[in-house]
Amino acid sequence: MSRPLVVDIHTHVYPPSYMAMLRARKTVPYIHDPVNGEPRLIILSSDDDPAIPIDQRGRPVDSSYSDINVKLNFMQQHGIDCSVISLANPWLDFLEPPEAQKWAEQINNDLEVTCAKHNASTNPDKTLPLQGRSTLFAFAALPLSAPSPQIIVDEIKRLKTLPHIRGVIMGTSGLGSGLDDDRLGPIWAALEETQLLLFLHPHYGLPSEAFGGAEATGRYGHVLPLALGFPLETTIAVTRMLLARVFDEFPRLQILLAHSGGTLPFLAGRIESCILHERKFVQNGGDVPGPQRSIWGVLKTNIFLDAVVYGVAGLKAAVTVGGGTDRLMFGTDHPFFPPLNEGEKEWLSVTTNYKAIDETFEGEKDTVAAVLGGNAARVLNLE
Repeated sequence: MSRPLVVDIHTHVYPPSYMAMLRARKTVPYIHDPVNGEPRLIILSSDDDPAIPIDQRGRPVDSSYSDINVKLNFMQQHGIDCSVISLANPWLDFLEPPEAQKWAEQINNDLEVTCAKHNASTNPDKTLPLQGRSTLFAFAALPLSAPSPQIIVDEIKRLKTLPHIRGVIMGTSGLGSGLDDDRLGPIWAALEETQLLLFLHPHYGLPSEAFGGAEATGRYGHVLPLALGFPLETTIAVTRMLLARVFDEFPRLQILLAHSGGTLPFLAGRIESCILHERKFVQNGGDVPGPQRSIWGVLKTNIFLDAVVYGVAGLKAAVTVGGGTDRLMFGTDHPFFPPLNEGEKEWLSVTTNYKAIDETFEGEKDTVAAVLGGNAARVLNLE
């Protein structure tokens, strides 16, 4: 039997224009080019500690972050037919307001051109199916620091006209105050109107104090903020949206959550119970109604989850809260979590996800095929 279609919906690229912009900066976020060694990306203020030698700050960013040919080689090595590429954190959140629109348009156009050029070269007559060839689509970035929400809305509507854009990627800070910010209303409305999928991805994690302070995070590297901080950041952001009645007001909003929704699948019942027992919500000194929709209903109608969870227990939880397997999609998180040893070609982070899917849905070939690619092809209209 032929192998199923494989679509990677969680895979990042820093376009050359984005890399050049970061190299020109001197404050976080920025890229530092050592005299000897790979460029380093300094994303967070905590990474820019003067006590750390500058050549050791942040994380190295080799060609896998920006060279689309490296991405294509990675896809071929791991049997991936189609990738929906997206900018990785810190996206465009840090830009000064007058610059936001210009850079969003440029980078989103770069993503569109990259996808269009590659797809045209591999399928010139536009008749070949996705399966068996490397195909690219993209989630675009938004100019969230723009001086007016209308600029963001206009970019969303423009993105709908670009043939290879299938959604947008956003962090959890929104316009700077979280995703329960009333000012996001026009953006939610525009995403509803265009039916562009919102890929929600964490960035800041939790304060280092949550893990024992700088000593603990220094001792354990990135394990605590990545393994725990990122998933909890996502959980908190979506719960704030629920409590603010975003899903009541925008019932057709469609969101894909990174890392299988963080801890949301495991904590949904507890969140629901606490909402029911709160009885009333206080805002600006007065009582306001709580969310009218159940978190279970939101998870089954508004939320998609990627399968970047690396284990059977997480995948089973994702399937349970989604009411089935049709809202679960394969992802790799490339180019993060590279091979551990020099010369290795297979990425453990990818093969672990493949293995978890096979074990979770053993003997269910149609389900495996749906999670690996069929769901993404349907939801994002990739064929």
